[in-house]
Amino acid sequence: MKRIIAALVLALGLSSCSPADDKTHIYLQRFFGECGAEYGGRTDVDKAEGECGIITTMINRFNAQNPDVQVDTNVVAWPGYPQLAAQMAARDPPDLVTMHTGVISDYSSNGLLEPVEPYLRQAGISPAQFTAASRLAVTIGDRIYGLPLDTHGGLFHINTKLFEQAGLMRGGKPVLPNSAEELLAHARQFKQRTGKPYLIQSNVGDPAYAARNQYTYMMAQGAVLFPDDKHIRLATPIGRRVASFFRQINVERLGTQDMDTPGAIAAFMNGEGGIYPTGTWMIGSFQEESVTPGRPLYNSYAVFPYPRLWGERLEYVGGHAWVVPARKRSPEQKAAIARFFRFMAQHNYDWTRTGHLPAFEAVLASPNYRALPHRSDIALLAQMGRPLPGHVRRQSAIEGIVGEEMAAGVTGQKPIDAALGDAERRVNEFLAQLD
Repeated sequence: MKRIIAALVLALGLSSCSPADDKTHIYLQRFFGECGAEYGGRTDVDKAEGECGIITTMINRFNAQNPDVQVDTNVVAWPGYPQLAAQMAARDPPDLVTMHTGVISDYSSNGLLEPVEPYLRQAGISPAQFTAASRLAVTIGDRIYGLPLDTHGGLFHINTKLFEQAGLMRGGKPVLPNSAEELLAHARQFKQRTGKPYLIQSNVGDPAYAARNQYTYMMAQGAVLFPDDKHIRLATPIGRRVASFFRQINVERLGTQDMDTPGAIAAFMNGEGGIYPTGTWMIGSFQEESVTPGRPLYNSYAVFPYPRLWGERLEYVGGHAWVVPARKRSPEQKAAIARFFRFMAQHNYDWTRTGHLPAFEAVLASPNYRALPHRSDIALLAQMGRPLPGHVRRQSAIEGIVGEEMAAGVTGQKPIDAALGDAERRVNEFLAQLD
């Protein structure tokens, strides 16, 4: 009798783990935060705000519009990769995952992701529809490994009231430099006339800031940062020129010193400097400050991509994408993934309200997108943006090493040549350990 009861309990337990309906279920795993209490039942994407609210509402709407499909969502703590690695090791990965484009190579190189061309074709999507930056970000070799969601990168967030005081406004627009020498001249003029630093810098605990500067302005001068998948090349005349320039900014105190990211954000919001170079994701917060009477940024905010200082005008960028972990799926599940891709492509404009740039050319050129605050001023980033080469693995870890060493160099903790050499050596030793 006990064995019969145990068997019944086991059967009930197993049945509870299976879908109790006739829908096609796909398991989606994402980051961007958890906001089910506020947005769990909402489907009106137009009224959603923020990354979490918008992505949650978009998925809710897909489920509502596709009654024969159920996207079951698991929200993971940012960035979610340790959990994903464990799921893949157990051979039970999700069907869809949000992934930073710089991480795709880590998984695709080991056969853990499916190329998505079949899903794109079924969804009626061509990679030619992607922006230049997004297409590069999801391309490894000659294959496409994700549906791009956006492009994100650094921007010059500008206090126009202080720029006016410094004599650096023309026709209601900030005057930005077109060379390294011109930036130094503007920064000196700004400091002399306002008594405040030209740049607000997060030099402490923010390796992305220093790495972004070094990558951007070396790439702009034609430097090949990664000649192959086992080496980085930083200790060059071009690398020294870029690092020495940012060191000069600190030597002359033209930028803030010893400030971390929260401190830099607060300083910019409180009007303590002219430019804060940080990401697309801060547009919403700064725009809100700029329309709040009584705040230092009130009617005093503009934002543009990084200016050209040498060579070509381009900028190092990243992005987010939907990727498909390799696993066995039914034809119905594959069709559901294609439908989800089509839906996300159709709603790419909604996602751009987060501040990230569109993944699709049509959205980038659309009147709706251009009408959003500051979007026409930053749209160029989707064209001039360049990710690291697709063959480079462990990009996040490498950015941490490069950023740490370059921050040490530009703040004077190390000589520039030592910082460049140490960054190159540490990265090459790290890459040599990869299978």
